[in-house]
Amino acid sequence: MAEVTFGARAAARVALIAVLWATHACGLAGSARVAAPVPLIFDTDIGNDIDDTLALGVIHALAIRGECRLLAVTTSKDNPLCAPFVDLVNTFYGRGDTPIGVVRGGKTPEEGRYLRKLVEARDGERLRYPRNLVDAAAMPDAVAILRRALAGEADGSVVLVVVGFSTNIARLLDSPADEHSPLTGRELVAKKCRLLSIMAGNYGPKPTKEYNVFIAPEAARQVYAAWPTEIVASGYEIGQAIKYPAASIERDFGYVAHHPLREAYELFDKMPYDRETWDLTSALYAVRPDRGYFTLSEPGTITVDDKQLTHFAPSAAGRHRHLKVDAEQIARVREALVMLASQPPGHAAAAR
Repeated sequence: MAEVTFGARAAARVALIAVLWATHACGLAGSARVAAPVPLIFDTDIGNDIDDTLALGVIHALAIRGECRLLAVTTSKDNPLCAPFVDLVNTFYGRGDTPIGVVRGGKTPEEGRYLRKLVEARDGERLRYPRNLVDAAAMPDAVAILRRALAGEADGSVVLVVVGFSTNIARLLDSPADEHSPLTGRELVAKKCRLLSIMAGNYGPKPTKEYNVFIAPEAARQVYAAWPTEIVASGYEIGQAIKYPAASIERDFGYVAHHPLREAYELFDKMPYDRETWDLTSALYAVRPDRGYFTLSEPGTITVDDKQLTHFAPSAAGRHRHLKVDAEQIARVREALVMLASQPPGHAAAAR
């Protein structure tokens, strides 16, 4: 009997899992009306923490299921390895053609703990994780990518998921007309966006500074003051209450020899550790707002004070809300996030 290689076994395993996922999806489609996929833009400070990377995996899983369309990814961490890392993750999931835009003159230029190791990882002479992007310096500015992505979509349809600093979207609001649209940034957002799902702030009983806000407070203030559509914020307290389990990293990603989400998680901190799901919650709500995973606060207004603390003031005319969770919802959200983050890409990644 001929020897069966690991790659062949892995390929067969991924193919089987993909068939099972497809069968499950078809069953859902046959039992309920399937909504149109959500046009989604992901803005991230990927590399500063691991939750951004898991959130990108969740978005790809939702795209595989036909629940969203990933229009673009923009990075708010000002390091040249961010965009190549995003590109390799997108390529792993079969979406290497997704437009990527980068911040310039932004925050946190440090490399972080896993970007370089995975961008440069090799097995022999070849890159472990193929990617299209070589020179991040040649990448378009994030605002240009945001404007192009918005201009190409139907009015009132786009959801922005922002899980890092508000730098790019504040600059978007200030942007002038260009070749993509004759509208100013604020006009373009008002016309094309339906929702800003943002991981920022702290709305628990004892508010404290939250990283995405206090690193770029002026941008956060501007967005909360001037963003013309609905904002739903996932605060620090939400992700803190819902941990991504290390057991999933150890057990659920073995359908390939090398997985960028698993390896990034293992590089970020000493295993085993359960990590907060801050950014994943904003991605999940953006695509599945009606599944009962979260409870919404009453309408109101979010502000940022001179100590970089966020405050929520209820108001019937307010366009801002924030997420809440109870014990049952915490269990459901964790289960959904584990299933989505570990979902196979359903293509030839098994050969890696």
